[in-house]
Amino acid sequence: MTEPSSSSPPVLVVPGWQSSGPDHWQSRWERERPGLRRVEQHDWQTPQPRDWVDALDRAILDCEAAPVLVAHSLGCIAVVRWASERGGGGAAVAGALLVAPADVERAAAPPEIRAFAPIPTTPLPFRAIVVASTNDPYLDIVRAGTFAASWGAELVNVGEAGHINTAAGHGPWPQGEALLDGLLTYAAARTS
Repeated sequence: MTEPSSSSPPVLVVPGWQSSGPDHWQSRWERERPGLRRVEQHDWQTPQPRDWVDALDRAILDCEAAPVLVAHSLGCIAVVRWASERGGGGAAVAGALLVAPADVERAAAPPEIRAFAPIPTTPLPFRAIVVASTNDPYLDIVRAGTFAASWGAELVNVGEAGHINTAAGHGPWPQGEALLDGLLTYAAARTS
């Protein structure tokens, strides 16, 4: 992973439902990369959309410059909801890496996360990359493509990678690090 320069935008880590455990790639990146900051939620077990969007909004406003958001699962849906409700022209965020968005509208979605439906389908006002796998039990790859297209995001298909979490074997995740580094380079170039 590339060390951030002084001109790199801040990075906010936006975990999903139940947060990201110590071996999750998000938690590893926080330990390994100076300056990454987690958006903390009041309740990780029974998430409420308003609370999660409010916490994300506060974290974005606390940044000294427009941050890059690194979201996983339900965190992706919180980012998209924030953007549709408060994102305005997109100047508050430099970009987003949306990894394995949780399809909260599917019939088998856990009841704890269904309050995040409906999923906004308006274009995001900042550059975004949706990362999805072909065997994610929480998001069909075709649906991931539909989300990416409606959000105006690039879709990166990582093949058979499950939910791209610790249970699927993703503690270290070099491909994700490369995607983040590319997004940070893009964001830094736009602000210089």
